[in-house]
Amino acid sequence: MASQIIKVVRLRCFIRTGRIIREHRAKETFSLRSYATEGDKKIPKVYTRTGDKGFSSTFTGERRPKEDHIFEALGNTDELSAAIGLAREYCLDQGHTFTDQLDKIQCILLDVGSNIATPPSSARESHMKRAKFTAQPIADLENLIDKFTEELPPLTNFILPSGGKSCAALHLARTVCRRAERSVAPIVRSGEADPEVAKFLNRLSDYLFTLARYAAMKEGSEEKIYKKPE
Repeated sequence: MASQIIKVVRLRCFIRTGRIIREHRAKETFSLRSYATEGDKKIPKVYTRTGDKGFSSTFTGERRPKEDHIFEALGNTDELSAAIGLAREYCLDQGHTFTDQLDKIQCILLDVGSNIATPPSSARESHMKRAKFTAQPIADLENLIDKFTEELPPLTNFILPSGGKSCAALHLARTVCRRAERSVAPIVRSGEADPEVAKFLNRLSDYLFTLARYAAMKEGSEEKIYKKPE
């Protein structure tokens, strides 16, 4: 008798457990299905697999090898933005008030990338209008350089990247900017990018150099001066 009761209890537990599992799975399936189809919106994936064979697309849809000079310039410009972003974090830690300028420059670098990625040889007029790069950002940088230079002591010696973390990080961004400029130069000469793009990068490196010195001055950090090794 006792064994029969145990069997009945076990059977009821088995049935109840099975029902709970089925209900849970039904709710989970419904939840996932609702999440995936709500408003007919799909979650964009970070990976596309379109570059697995070593080719990538310009903004015009043209497929080129990833080692193409356009993608080299785009990569350097992207690295420059990342270097500026890192420098900005150090500057924020020190309470500098010019970090909004770095924010704007990172946005402009996306416009630089758009122009580089839109070679006229494969672009429609609508592409060219959207990716056109103007000279205004260059004039803005020159005004900022002049403003900071007025507050800085005259530069009489070569200086080394130093003067605190903010200053050193801005110098690092400056060197990446020079590399980006070098990779853009042949693209501009071939007519595949606006000349203002190269001018902007050239002026940006001057701005970052000046800003590095300004950051060191504001923090009261000493910049190391070049001395000929004995």
